[in-house]
Amino acid sequence: MKKHLAALLLLLSAGLHGSTALAQLNKPYFFYKGRELIVEGNYREAIEMLNLLLRSETKEYEGYFLRGVAKYNLDDLLGAEADFTSAIAVNPVYTMAYQYRAITRSRMGNYNDALKDYQYAVELRPNMSAAYYSRGVTYFLSQQFERAVDDFSRYLRSAPADVNALTNRGTCYLYLKDTARAYADFDRAVEINPYEADGYVRRGVLEVAQRRNDEGIRDLTEALRIDSTQSIAYFYRAYAHVNEQRPMQALADFDRAIACDSTNSVTYFNRAILRSQIGDYNRAIEDYDRVARANPGNILVLYNRASVKVQVGDYRGAIDDYTRAIELYPDFASAYLFRSQLKAALRDYRGAEHDRRTAETQIEAYRKKLSDSTFTSFADTSRQFDKLLSFDADFGRNELRSIRSDIWREVQLMPVFRISVVAGDTAMALYNPREYRNSRLDGYLAELSKTEIGGALPAGWRFDLTAGKTDGAIPEQLAERWDAANGAPVSWEDNFLKGITQTLLKQYASALSYYRRANRVTEDNPLIYLNRGAVQTEMIEFIASLEGNNVMQQITVQSDDPAARLLQQQGRRTYDYSEAIEETRRAAQLMPELPQAYYNLGNMLCLSGDLPGAFEQYTRAIELFPYFAEAYYNRGLVQIFMQDMQKGCLDLGKAGELGLAEAYEVLKRYCVKRNR
Repeated sequence: MKKHLAALLLLLSAGLHGSTALAQLNKPYFFYKGRELIVEGNYREAIEMLNLLLRSETKEYEGYFLRGVAKYNLDDLLGAEADFTSAIAVNPVYTMAYQYRAITRSRMGNYNDALKDYQYAVELRPNMSAAYYSRGVTYFLSQQFERAVDDFSRYLRSAPADVNALTNRGTCYLYLKDTARAYADFDRAVEINPYEADGYVRRGVLEVAQRRNDEGIRDLTEALRIDSTQSIAYFYRAYAHVNEQRPMQALADFDRAIACDSTNSVTYFNRAILRSQIGDYNRAIEDYDRVARANPGNILVLYNRASVKVQVGDYRGAIDDYTRAIELYPDFASAYLFRSQLKAALRDYRGAEHDRRTAETQIEAYRKKLSDSTFTSFADTSRQFDKLLSFDADFGRNELRSIRSDIWREVQLMPVFRISVVAGDTAMALYNPREYRNSRLDGYLAELSKTEIGGALPAGWRFDLTAGKTDGAIPEQLAERWDAANGAPVSWEDNFLKGITQTLLKQYASALSYYRRANRVTEDNPLIYLNRGAVQTEMIEFIASLEGNNVMQQITVQSDDPAARLLQQQGRRTYDYSEAIEETRRAAQLMPELPQAYYNLGNMLCLSGDLPGAFEQYTRAIELFPYFAEAYYNRGLVQIFMQDMQKGCLDLGKAGELGLAEAYEVLKRYCVKRNR
């Protein structure tokens, strides 16, 4: 991008109005000397030269512009933005200053204000094609794909041979599911510049996704001939070889992909699957071990590694992996079934029988609900979880990813809120969103506490709104009281409490059935809808982890030109949160003063890919409760994902100020590094 800005200055000499600068300081000399120094890369000297001019000529907007370019190339982005702003203040119709302030703001991550600047630029000079290209990138980053296509198309009318614009527009078409137009753009890019690897990579990946494996292999091979460091090309060529039943060629390409990028866990995971399929069990376990160290809470890795350990006779190691998977998600019927078989092989017949019965009970519970496709993963015990994953798949459940620099970095949304049992001493924290109170909420919680079962809570525990983590201990006295209860619960309170208990046990189907019973008793209780939506969300996160999918879409960019040119994007499965969203919207309608309802909606919309909608809901939650640290945190992540780094970092800073320690880790990872 620095070269781009410097080269552009060669075109600006005609715009430097030296005719008005003959008096006193010989202004043309300073303009041309400053421009010359910038073109030569002597940015500090250029700034000194322009400083001499601007000390006495404070209205020379082109001097501010040139100095802004020099500061930009020295990575003084704030200084560059200030100089471009000064140029605009003197000359409000100076189009180039708007464009390059937008470029600077884009690099700083402030994409909202960048879009405003691009709009000013195109209104002032509708025929300035470069602004449309840059704005197209910004529209893409904010997931406004149709607008991005319009801007790239407009730019291409004046520069039809720009390969980057073609591949960018093709990538937008992929997000719009128009693969025919995407392929046409990639094809045209390769035709124009057959010596650039990126066009072959994009076309090859699309061909592999369409099962046109031989064509994909040809394109990816050509890309690697041009640039042998393209790990994604090796990866997808391996993918194509697997599709064509050529495991040894696939293994060789996975090896090469890892040699180029040793940080991508998905490559190790896929190589482990392939090694296990050809009987190379010990090395498959080594790969799974590597992935497990990086993703210790992922049951997909544990489950697959257990099956390989069985092949080498390590039954106890396999049992340990199945046990850990069950600890993470007790609804995992397949893990119970396989652990039952291993226990029987080790003559633990009582344990085997217990696991078998537990699995059968779970399977039956989920099969009754198969009208909802969400439950399929739970009920289908023959389901295979050893499918190859795509290059940008993720092992997390609700993670946002950063821009790629040297390695992938991952952060998690703060979880959804629901009514549960919490330890009383948590109120001593510096900030606790459970401190939010209103009379209706307190009234419902009091009703729960007055029931026979609710009154069984041990000292130090209470019912309250809490983040939806399910790894805490369940008060033993409450669980025992339920076990001793006779008959099915009747009141909404008892059904609701049973739903809480089943949620804490991660028995999602059972929990939802009790919440539905509670709803049949009373149809206007917002807390029932709130918990139902939260439980459905947690269940979907588990299913996503089983299938190795990230529930967010990923955008990858490279910020080394005027508007951070797009490199790649891969669509991925988006899970259906519509029912959870509907339940939570109903909770918000019944209790519109409850900020946690809007916060939960924000999470669900975010995980559905509706980032602008998520932003609006988090904002609504903050308006209702200005001390809602989790809402600031998640809104900050959403803005970072949409590339509005400055505002995202401000929100994360506010979350940290309110006592959310995780915010400071994210600030260090994304904000400090980008602004230093």
